[in-house]
Amino acid sequence: MKNKLLTILKYLFFLGIGIFLVWWSIHKMGDKNWQECKTALKSAKFILFIPVFFILVASHISRAIRWKILMKPMGYSPRLVNTFFAVMIGYLANLAVPRLGEVLKCTILGKYEKVPADKLVGTILIERAIDVILLMIVFAIAIASQATIIGSYAKATIKNNFLTGDFRAIFINFTILVTVLLISYFLIKFIFKKYSEIGIIKKINTLFQGVGAGLSSIKNLENKSNFIFHSIFIWLCYAAGTYIGFFVIPETSNLPIAATFPVLAFASIGMIITPGGIGSYQWFIMGVMALYGIDEGHGYANGLLQWIAQFCIILVIGFLSLLALPYYNRSNAKSNITAT
Repeated sequence: MKNKLLTILKYLFFLGIGIFLVWWSIHKMGDKNWQECKTALKSAKFILFIPVFFILVASHISRAIRWKILMKPMGYSPRLVNTFFAVMIGYLANLAVPRLGEVLKCTILGKYEKVPADKLVGTILIERAIDVILLMIVFAIAIASQATIIGSYAKATIKNNFLTGDFRAIFINFTILVTVLLISYFLIKFIFKKYSEIGIIKKINTLFQGVGAGLSSIKNLENKSNFIFHSIFIWLCYAAGTYIGFFVIPETSNLPIAATFPVLAFASIGMIITPGGIGSYQWFIMGVMALYGIDEGHGYANGLLQWIAQFCIILVIGFLSLLALPYYNRSNAKSNITAT
């Protein structure tokens, strides 16, 4: 009960941040920019949602394929349809409760494909690590190609969202964190070795072994080039969807293609900060577009439309996946029985 309450409170906190950012962005714009924002929303080219839809769905399919590649070294080869359904249902769950989707997609695949959920946790950790690396690469490209435009904005944003205090305080906090982690590691290692026969220790040890097996899958990939291809393809789809999104309203259609990278990079931070990026996604896009001379009203309108497109795709495909998952597996089970 306590854990559920904490989860609800955490969600409400981050949702509150998102709602506050929506209010603050509109309030900060003033009446003139808000009127321009509403006008832009009314005249938007919603037809462009169609190519964005297919591009982003392609990225989700690619993510499902990449996940399958990670499972192969462990001896598991789940059906792509079930893997895709699990990915989309995971995204859908994340709209409600952050990080719930990561757990849910593992349990779904564990149920329908008999893949141990603990091993899948390791593969999820690898996926997140790869995505962080690729996001850093997008940032590097953005800063390298648009340094004169976004340099100071990037520095201020990273400092305000990820670094607090002066260098000395950061160094001290980092040293304390590393020390605590090292002490915790050796203490846990001692406890697990000393009391290895206790039931709860055995269960936890089995869980860690499963997660470790998932993590080690990256070393034993049979097709590393295919894994790299899909990892890059996913982010290329994100970039393509972002660039097409510039043309949704006339005021942002003249942005250079190089602006795609800073917009994508900072919008991704928005997706991390609040559930589904509500409020923060639009706010970051508005901030980056202002550096290119786009007024706040049109920048916010473009960010809102791009967020709506992604939200609707996850909502529709995720909900359809939730409905289709048991039906597909029931039909597939009947087909197998008939075949035998």
